[in-house]
Amino acid sequence: MRRPARGDACEARAARSYRPRRDTRAIFGLSGASASPKALHVRFSTRPPAVAVTQEVFVRMPAAMSPALPTAAAQPLVRFAGVQKTYDGVQLVVRQLDLDIRRGEFLTLLGPSGSGKTTTLMMLAGFESPTAGEILLDGRPITRTPPHKRDFGMVFQNYALFPHMSVGQNVAYPLTVRKVPAAQREAQVARALAMVRLEGMAERFPSQLSGGQQQRVALARALVFEPQLVLMDEPLGALDKQLREHMQIELKELHRQLGVTFVFVTHDQGEALTMSDRVAVFNNGVIQQIDRADCMYETPANRFVAGFIGDGTMLKGTLAEASGDGRCVVALPDGRRLAGVDVNGAAVGAEVVAGIRPERLVVHAAAPADASNVLPAQVRSIVYFGDHLRLMCHVADGQEPAVAKLALSSAAIPRPGDGVWLEFPRDLTRVYL
Repeated sequence: MRRPARGDACEARAARSYRPRRDTRAIFGLSGASASPKALHVRFSTRPPAVAVTQEVFVRMPAAMSPALPTAAAQPLVRFAGVQKTYDGVQLVVRQLDLDIRRGEFLTLLGPSGSGKTTTLMMLAGFESPTAGEILLDGRPITRTPPHKRDFGMVFQNYALFPHMSVGQNVAYPLTVRKVPAAQREAQVARALAMVRLEGMAERFPSQLSGGQQQRVALARALVFEPQLVLMDEPLGALDKQLREHMQIELKELHRQLGVTFVFVTHDQGEALTMSDRVAVFNNGVIQQIDRADCMYETPANRFVAGFIGDGTMLKGTLAEASGDGRCVVALPDGRRLAGVDVNGAAVGAEVVAGIRPERLVVHAAAPADASNVLPAQVRSIVYFGDHLRLMCHVADGQEPAVAKLALSSAAIPRPGDGVWLEFPRDLTRVYL
């Protein structure tokens, strides 16, 4: 079986999640407010006193962008350069964040709660100020630029719709504060509602809509003034599973049609893999890996990414052999050995884990003729997933269960208590420190 291509670069960064108190007027200012701060009285109650607003940068809207994903060599739309963040002056929650966001891409910031993804988004939005470093938009610093002057669209998990306004008035709000003429405003609102498939609902009120429809209204409002960047903070988190999956497909298709840069924050790995061009995985304030979604899943850069993205088998052992071409052999505590790929350049004698995805683990009902990289195991439980079965297998005492994926059409489906043989393909068994 061909080994999937390795991903691009691995970048180590720092930040942790923080959800600041948000002023509603600042949110809508971000989605398209007047250039006059007095118009919205935007407050920044979470801005550290040590960081003063010394500069204002007015960002010029570029021409319409091509929907094609740009190459890595293209100048990034957004650049985080040496960005740091602390709230108490002692502990850095973002450390030396260097991140490029490509023009026209769909980038997802993924990680568990407290990992730094939301703090990063809030600094990009302007609701938080970096303690050090710069944030650049098209090469121009916007670190001190307030939210309502950045011309970014933003969608929040709680929708943040005006309950006393109709759908049309909610969507038109960014245009109203920009003093767009009524005729042009009406046409842009109609186009935005058509984008999200809400034609004919302009006169309804938010209370008359379902959760999915309210989310579409919030998205239409973020897109109506044609921003070059749309920020989304877990916008699908409040939806039920079926609607959430439907909205994932709609968002990806909308991104393909518009070519606007999307930055999406979530803790849901399924969302990240479904929609993203690239994914940045955060943990404990550090970007563990940034890569294409498929490479992130197939070739994780370290043990955390392998465990957080998808699931799989992780067997503890000691590195017994290592070669210069990245091949290695892991000795399990019971003396059995597995060959695999040395991902992190571990030295002989180091404690490591050998990991493999459930769909890559080969299940044999009888011992195969070639018993290399094959471990006998016992099926402890079988989980029905609708389109496949998951076998939870006991390999050895002190080890986590081995997880194997089995098609419903398999000729022989074992039962709990049956013995099986698990084959670990060498090129797909990844060894991590």
